[in-house]
Amino acid sequence: MRGEPSCPKCGGRVRAPGLFADSWQCDVHGTVYPLQPVIPPSVEALNVVVHRTQVPVWMPWPLSIGWLFTGVTYAGDDRSGGRASAVACSGPGPLGGMGELILVAEELGVGLGARYAGIDGPDPGPYLNVEKPPQAKVLAAGRPTPLWHVSGAPDDRAVFAGEALGLWLWAVVWPEQSGLLMYDELVLTDLRDAGAELDLVPCGALSPRLLRP
Repeated sequence: MRGEPSCPKCGGRVRAPGLFADSWQCDVHGTVYPLQPVIPPSVEALNVVVHRTQVPVWMPWPLSIGWLFTGVTYAGDDRSGGRASAVACSGPGPLGGMGELILVAEELGVGLGARYAGIDGPDPGPYLNVEKPPQAKVLAAGRPTPLWHVSGAPDDRAVFAGEALGLWLWAVVWPEQSGLLMYDELVLTDLRDAGAELDLVPCGALSPRLLRP
């Protein structure tokens, strides 16, 4: 059964555009891009998001051995298109046990990445010390992309953020020690450019982190 759209910043209920507002409204955060219900992981689900979003849909590609795609969602509607995307992957952690990674691409002010990061949003800027060298680097769509550690996040996760293709890129990793993944210079692909390779993405069970950050 399909769920209802929600606020990307708090997960609360949102009101659809109507007589008194031409945009989606959250009682707490005002005008928002609605977060669409999380879709169980499948190639078809990925295709839906890839074709609707206006922002990158980032995934480590190729995925590391044992890692699987475990869910996707986006914030936006049919009129706006997706203004934020979130992709979840799960697999063996670098220090044993299971690791989980959520990658978020979003426009300024959407607030989805901050929600997964567990910080007051909407953007990571106040939590980044860009005067220091970046703590991690990824290759995003072929471009070297620095990521800084995001301060103030809960102890159960490691959070990194930076800018890729002119938009915020967040990487949120559980548990915190699995943040070591980010020091391996991950190669991220924008799945909008993946073409037929999208059919090769290995799918696992839906990550509960997407539902309950």
